[in-house]
Formats: sequence, C-alpha cells, structure tokens
Amino acid sequence: MKILLGLLFTLLWSSAAIAIKLGLHATTPLLLANIRFLIAGALLFIYVYCIKRSYRWPRREEWRPLIILGTLNTTLYLGATSLALDKVSAGLFNLFVTVNPFLVALLSSVWLKRKITGKEWIGMIIAAIGLFIATWPALADSEFQFAGIIIVAAGMTAMALGSVFFKKANLALPGLVINTWQLVIGGVLSLPITYFFERDKYVLHFNYYLAGSLFWLVFVISIATMLLWFYLLKQDAVKANNWLFMTPIFGFMLSAAILNESVTTYDWIATVFVVAGLLISGNIAVQRVGKMKLKQ
Repeated sequence: MKILLGLLFTLLWSSAAIAIKLGLHATTPLLLANIRFLIAGALLFIYVYCIKRSYRWPRREEWRPLIILGTLNTTLYLGATSLALDKVSAGLFNLFVTVNPFLVALLSSVWLKRKITGKEWIGMIIAAIGLFIATWPALADSEFQFAGIIIVAAGMTAMALGSVFFKKANLALPGLVINTWQLVIGGVLSLPITYFFERDKYVLHFNYYLAGSLFWLVFVISIATMLLWFYLLKQDAVKANNWLFMTPIFGFMLSAAILNESVTTYDWIATVFVVAGLLISGNIAVQRVGKMKLKQ
C-alpha cells in the first residue's frame, strides 16, 4: 500500500508542471499561482471551518510554524514553480525535482540528527549523475534559459526546508488543517509579490486553458496531493522525498503525450540512473524508519 501511495503521489506531483504549462497560455506565472493558492485555500477553509466544523483553530504557538510552512511550501516553492515553467520545459523541470531528496537528506542529518547511510548517499549520487546527463544538452543549447534553472533551484531549496521543518515542528494539527492554513497564508503573502512583479504586464484570459489548469492545480494538486504529501512526510521526510526521484519518468511521459515535448536519448539514460538511485536509496530508508500515525 505504501508503495502504491508513493507512486500515486509521484504521478500526480509530476502532472502539476503540465497543468501550469497549460495555464500559462491564459495568464502570467505569478498571477496563475496566486489565483490557485487563494481558491484552494478558500475552499479548504470553508470545508474545515464552515461545513465540517470539527477542527479547532491553531493555537497561539502554532501560528509561527504555519506561517513558515506557508512561506516555504506555497509562496516560495509553488511561486518559483510557476516562474520556472515559463522558461524551461515541463520534462526538465520534473527531472530537477530529484534535487530535493539531496537537500532534505543534508538538512535532516543536521537538523533532525537523522543518520544517512552510505547506501542512501550512493543511491542519491547515482541519481544526481542522471540529472547531469539530462541537463547537459540543455546547458549546451544557446537558447537555454539559465534563469529558469536558478529559479527551480531556489524553489527546490524552499521545498526541502519546508519538508524538514514540518517534520521538526510536529504540529498537533490534522494535515487538512495544516494544508488549509499554508495555502491561505502563502496566498496572502504572494499578493504583494505578484503585484510588484506583474502589475504592468499581467494577462488574464478566461478560456478552457485557465479553467482546466486551475481545476487540476486546485483540486488535484493543492488539495488532494498535498494531503498525501503530508501523510508521507509524517512517516519520514527523507523517504517521502525519495519518491520524487520517480517524477522524471512520469514527467517525461506526460509532457510528451500532452505537451508534445521531445524526449531524447539523454532523458531516457538519465531516467535509468534516477530509478537506480531510488532503488538503492529510497527502499533502504523504508526499512529503517519507525512509523508515525497521522493525527486526526
């Protein structure tokens, strides 16, 4: 069951880049992200506090962690995702998601005192080689926009920090409530950023690109997939992020099928390395980590 949940998360997570790419046919990156955050946050808030009414409000000491999570996971990571996908392909973006487990492993070893085994490091190094193989043709392309990779790297760093902080904070709140507040807080914090960078160049067309993109990003990604992400993080932050090693496989298939992006030999070779890294690194972590139940 845990393997199936990991694969489902990876498939859904990789589809987010496709949905954002389609949404960019209708609007600008930060505006798309902001609309997504506010709609998802508002819907969750109504469900949690107006319909369900069985969840408590955060206590005073819980607001600071929620603000940090909203800033890292929503404002910075998801905002950077929209910006980056305006410059790089969906397939390449999904491949760069594999950087995240390296950052989480490093931060966990320092912050959570979680020992990383030699086999785990070897697996992640193998996956990193695959990342370099796939990136090399793009780096050699004069039309490649290096700024996109910088933005992706910044977003991945924010996500890794959010993953480790979530584990360390160990909030006594259900994942649904945490996700609600990180979307609401992150969306509000994103408003001035969106206004500052896009106030003179924003575009907004109400068409099927916008409707389809927002439906998928709000209901499938921001709500359903993030709840699954929190569940996996509750088990172990490093293990959960190791599933991100699989995103290139689903990402390349989806981008080729839906966006008609080309998949090169470099991409497939890189995918082999990434999967090998997952098998060596990810499965080792599963055997060593004690399980924690998600508090409801």
